[in-house]
Amino acid sequence: MAKNKRSIDNNRYIITSVNPQSPISEQYRTIRTTIDFKMADQGIKSFLVTSSEAAAGKSTASANIAVAFAQQGKKVLLIDGDLRKPTVNITFKVQNRVGLTNILMHQSSIEDAIQGTRLSENLTIITSGPIPPNPSELLASSAMKNLIDSVSDFFDVVLIDTPPLSAVTDAQILSSYVGGAVIVVRAYETKKESLAKTKKMLEQVNANILGVVLHGVDSSESPSYYYYGVE
Repeated sequence: MAKNKRSIDNNRYIITSVNPQSPISEQYRTIRTTIDFKMADQGIKSFLVTSSEAAAGKSTASANIAVAFAQQGKKVLLIDGDLRKPTVNITFKVQNRVGLTNILMHQSSIEDAIQGTRLSENLTIITSGPIPPNPSELLASSAMKNLIDSVSDFFDVVLIDTPPLSAVTDAQILSSYVGGAVIVVRAYETKKESLAKTKKMLEQVNANILGVVLHGVDSSESPSYYYYGVE
């Protein structure tokens, strides 16, 4: 079963759109509701999604959470903040000629980089754009902070898909620009030590950790996705 789920992840399967009545889609709606409650309670509009390691299902979770918010009627902007191995353009089958890199390098306006999706009129995206030689420097720039501040005025939810923290510190950098962070871990694979290290790295920059999504649980044992807080 776990093998099948990994195959689904590799194909960027947006189950909340393809099969909204499935148990997994219901779990994503539960995740959405929990995040939405915390964001409303804390008065924030933006958050990032990261993981301890690669192949944890982070990008799949980001896409499905974004769709779940859009299905709720929220105006959602999903930004591909992984300027090393971007996937949002693949997931949503859109071009990646102009995106986040172009905005940060002042080669494009935000309006020109935003793209609609076929899945929902409430969901728009900014792809990564061309892969730059200096991703961390671009993400740490004042242009990135200004971008998030600007789009937060026009969208109900701004979600950023970021690289795993085991590889680079991009999520640490971006966490200071957004309202919160969600960590995705893969059942049976992510080690407690890795999750603890990820949590510590985010806490070092005073990130507001909204919770953890447990991804890839065998459906014969329990539902496939959980969301729980981090103390």
